[in-house]
Amino acid sequence: MAYYSIFPEKDATIYSHPDRINMNTGGDEILELVEEKATTGETYYSSRILIKFKSTEIRDVIENKIRFYVQSGNGTGAPLTGQEITPNTVEVSLNLFAGENKRLTSDHTLVAFPLSQSFDEGTQRYDANPPSVTTGSFQPSNGVTWQHRTMATSSAWPVSNLFFGMGASGSYSLQAGGGVWLTGSGFRAETTFLSVDDLDLEMDVTSIIQKYSASFYQSADYPTGIPNNGFIIKKPREIEEDGFGFGQLQYFSADTHTIYPPKLTFKWDDSFRIPTSLSHSNQLRTGDIFLSLYNNKGEFQRKSKQRFRLTVRKRYPDRTFTTTSNYLDVKYLPRTSYYSVRDAETDEVIIPFDTEYTKLSADSEGMFFDLWMEGFQPERYYKLMFRVDQSPLNYTFSETSTNIYDEDYIFKVVR
Repeated sequence: MAYYSIFPEKDATIYSHPDRINMNTGGDEILELVEEKATTGETYYSSRILIKFKSTEIRDVIENKIRFYVQSGNGTGAPLTGQEITPNTVEVSLNLFAGENKRLTSDHTLVAFPLSQSFDEGTQRYDANPPSVTTGSFQPSNGVTWQHRTMATSSAWPVSNLFFGMGASGSYSLQAGGGVWLTGSGFRAETTFLSVDDLDLEMDVTSIIQKYSASFYQSADYPTGIPNNGFIIKKPREIEEDGFGFGQLQYFSADTHTIYPPKLTFKWDDSFRIPTSLSHSNQLRTGDIFLSLYNNKGEFQRKSKQRFRLTVRKRYPDRTFTTTSNYLDVKYLPRTSYYSVRDAETDEVIIPFDTEYTKLSADSEGMFFDLWMEGFQPERYYKLMFRVDQSPLNYTFSETSTNIYDEDYIFKVVR
């Protein structure tokens, strides 16, 4: 499939509030960005989100999924160079799903940077930290906090603007710490939205993943390549240091018991069409179409890859005199045909109708598309839907029709 998601290895929220600078939240179901008002006065203390995806899983997507389609069409020949991830061929997005948000201001800007140092997730929770951990001088916790990367007293986040020759930066207005990240061209992802918008977070991190890839395959150093220590998500510094609170933005973490953990989603165009499918006489560009999914086994192992095939024909074939059945003719949909995957229980869109990355393919047997089941969460049911944008030859915009096919084609991914 042209959408493939991996899920976090670890994540946590770190807090600059004096009562929480040494609090670990690695086991919490919620990640949050919040500005907390001090007990007295008008001072506000911010939080930040740390999240990391396994390098082995990122490499697996590049080597065994994307490369097959991007490099010479078959993934053989030239060695990996780190250039398999480029904005022209592959997009990568960091996605977090909104929980309960409170007291939001009208608009928000969030930024993400690659961390320049590693962190330990820990297992503690926001509501389960004893006072000895959450207040006063450093107390050992079992994971990352605002002041420390790990439970060791020697693991304080550095405050220098340069770290190991890399353009690393750490910013804080009131409390030392809060992470250290890489800056410069290609190291920043940003998104802006209004409080009335869909508050799910999607950030384009293609350029950052490209730098991970260059480090994997070329052993490239900063600024061309960087090690994968994860991401930090935060408010821009100038907003954090304003004298007012922006509210509370909450997102589900990797420890959530819902279907909404964070994910890193790779998108690329894996579609192709044989010349026969491009013939105008074989394409159903107008009229009522009958579309059927005919090789859905209903249940698939998570480690498997499945090619789904579609039967396509006119719902009411033209009356002609022939010695063969019209139903045996292979017909094709136009190029503007797409698939989508939804959660069968919640109707949450897992893979949207993407006009760049979910095109249907065509070969001598008809229309098809591929899905890697490992990109889905196991033990859940999913529904397939299809969209066909039809238009006659030499059409005008007003002659284009969009048809959605939802026939309850359900499948389950199992462990």
